[in-house]
Amino acid sequence: MNYLAHIYLSKEDKELRIGNFIADSVRGKNFSMFPDRVAQGIILHRHIDTFTDTHPIVRQSKDLIRSEYGHWSSVIVDIYYDHFLAANWSDFHNQPLNEYVQGFYKDLHDSYSILPVKVQKFLPYMVEQNWINSYATVDGISRIFHQMNERTKGRSKMNFAPIDLMKYYNELERHFRAFFEDLEFHVKQRMLEL
Repeated sequence: MNYLAHIYLSKEDKELRIGNFIADSVRGKNFSMFPDRVAQGIILHRHIDTFTDTHPIVRQSKDLIRSEYGHWSSVIVDIYYDHFLAANWSDFHNQPLNEYVQGFYKDLHDSYSILPVKVQKFLPYMVEQNWINSYATVDGISRIFHQMNERTKGRSKMNFAPIDLMKYYNELERHFRAFFEDLEFHVKQRMLEL
């Protein structure tokens, strides 16, 4: 899953959300530099990723595009699924998406001093371009895919990913909804253990 799903799955727990968001920028298992609940968010993020990467429905989504994108298909499907979460946000949360995202950006600014340097560097661009909110539209994620393709120097061919999203849109959305129900249940169980 990508940014929005990780944030959403942390519910309204600010520190857990921060940890879940920064986890990809934190290496190893030494979380002692972070407050306990932020460290738990990092651990939760890793559980979510493992569950997602091994889920049979997610594998079906990847199989639709694997011949075009190879190992990049995992990243692309994560973004597709964030698109479906954002595009159908009112099915999952009663606060409008833009308000929810702006509140999260504020939480990031309030916690700036504990963010990894990598996150501190991209945060201004993320907020200015409103990356998370842009997932709600195909045009918005098209911009994200183009930027990611540039970062991979064209190797990923992610700039073509929106075409495949439209080609398989209904099937991918069915996959997302079935998988996300399983994921939400799994995360509820994990959060009881934190």
